[in-house]
Amino acid sequence: MGSFSSFSLKYADNPKIKIQIIFNANATATWHPRRRSTSFRRSQRQLSDERQNRRQHLHLEAADPYTSRNNKQRLMLLFVKTTLALIVILALAGSFWWTISISTSSSSGHVYQRSHSYRRLQEQLVSDLLDIGDISVGPTRWKELEYCDVDSESYVPCFNVSESLDRFCGSREGCLVLPPVDYKVPLRWPTGKDVIWFRNVKITADEVLTSGSINKRMMMLDDDQVSFRSASPMFDEIEDYSHQIAQMIGIKNDNFIEAGVRTILDIGCGYGSFGAHLLSKHLLTMCIANYEASGSQVQLTLERGLPAMIASFVSKQLPYPSISFDMLHCSSCGIDWDQKEGLFLVEIDRVLKPGGYFVWTSPLTNARSKEDVKRWNFVHDFAESICWTLLSQQDKTVVWKKTTKTKCYSSRKPGVGPSVCNKGHEAESPYYKPLQMCLGGTRSKRWIPIEGRTRWPSRSHMNKTELSLYGLHPEEVGEDAENWKATVKEYWSLLSPLIFSDHPKRPGDEDPSPPYNMLRNVLDMNAQFGGLNSALLEAKKTVWVMNVVPTAGPNHLPMILDRGFVGLVETARASTTQLKWEARVIEVESSSEQRLLICQKPFTKRQSI
Repeated sequence: MGSFSSFSLKYADNPKIKIQIIFNANATATWHPRRRSTSFRRSQRQLSDERQNRRQHLHLEAADPYTSRNNKQRLMLLFVKTTLALIVILALAGSFWWTISISTSSSSGHVYQRSHSYRRLQEQLVSDLLDIGDISVGPTRWKELEYCDVDSESYVPCFNVSESLDRFCGSREGCLVLPPVDYKVPLRWPTGKDVIWFRNVKITADEVLTSGSINKRMMMLDDDQVSFRSASPMFDEIEDYSHQIAQMIGIKNDNFIEAGVRTILDIGCGYGSFGAHLLSKHLLTMCIANYEASGSQVQLTLERGLPAMIASFVSKQLPYPSISFDMLHCSSCGIDWDQKEGLFLVEIDRVLKPGGYFVWTSPLTNARSKEDVKRWNFVHDFAESICWTLLSQQDKTVVWKKTTKTKCYSSRKPGVGPSVCNKGHEAESPYYKPLQMCLGGTRSKRWIPIEGRTRWPSRSHMNKTELSLYGLHPEEVGEDAENWKATVKEYWSLLSPLIFSDHPKRPGDEDPSPPYNMLRNVLDMNAQFGGLNSALLEAKKTVWVMNVVPTAGPNHLPMILDRGFVGLVETARASTTQLKWEARVIEVESSSEQRLLICQKPFTKRQSI
């Protein structure tokens, strides 16, 4: 007999539904024809013809011995495909039946509960069908990856393949990237925010000592560390800079939260010093910068434990929904806002919320030469044409405020500024689509001025009216939140002894009180409503979460960003390769039906040459 593989699918929401599929890896197809007795006597000529046909048939089989085997394999493949198609048909039939049953229900509460259960059942069914498709391919896809060469240490998917600064995703052979030769485990937060290991990042000592920008300035501490310490003169400059921005906006006591500001997009953020300072004011700053082969701003910012990602809008839109950020900041960010007829400013307007602020610090704002004055006048006039109001200008810094009223666009003179995007071009969450010369987000139900939104931290808990903008019910989001609260409690108690011992502390530092806060950033690959992010904050963990929303699932990223978190839309990539991780399965105390899989990436160092 051949070897068999069996897969059984059960669903907790409906225990009566069970699908079981059995694959025979070495199956062969045979066919036994039944003999029929005849009541008539065949003539000798007929018998002779049959014998001749049989000889020809046998001759053909001898000439091509693989024909029969290939036919059998095709039959087996056809059987597998037919089985999967039958499962999909059954799922669609079940969907139709549930739709009818829900529509005929009399109680609205029962409608929600049954539709919610059905949604969970449907999502699990689709997930299992995809798993069956991967598993049915067989172990031939499984392979163990080798380690990359030293040139791959700075490899970034979708950016290394292009000579320009724009994003382009090509194909590349997979391999495991090793850390640098002298890599050390980062210092525990919050010490790691101000002091990092010099050898962990791609930057030279000369680049450290010559960093003159307010957002880049740092200092060498001994031979193996780089310091961004609060005691340095740089801290005083950033404190004054932050206070200046607050005054220009009209904010008292530097309380940005009261002005409706929570999330900030920092373009060309240097080494994240501006965002690091704003953490003390409960502001969350996402740093974005172009790809750099060495001395990466994003790499160094992430090493400090701050939110950052490589992003460029040379020709494509940013991976954020329209009207997502309360403030955008650009301090000598290297973007020529007067280029491409103001196309970059249109993209900035798309991701800026109504009533949000654009802060630009550049020598161009104090232009003296004829050419620079021309460039500044273009930016100034274009900002006015897209309904931005110039609040203040001091030294090299300018602050604009985006309009809160959509009527402003229709009241402009004909031919002034770009038009409003029509429904065909309005994509609330574009996935790296080409830049477009039209104003987006104006038709969105989320068009709410930042002053009219709930203040942080209350905005992370949306009420029924707010959730209705995203087509969600409070019961659904509340259930997800409660599940994550219990899960985070268990995660933390299980991971504390594993991770705390791996992170060194500086001499003189006291051990934090349990539970140890040894995590700083978390990548949630299927964020859904942002429940993990919310649960970590409620547990008072000083972590930030990159909430990733897969392009193949429901898009809840607008809701996540409106809650005051950060995230992006990205394609989920399945992998069946063996990553050489250490893994263990742990029992979950609160549930007898669940197990927790903990994987730990080994600290494999590259050997020096």
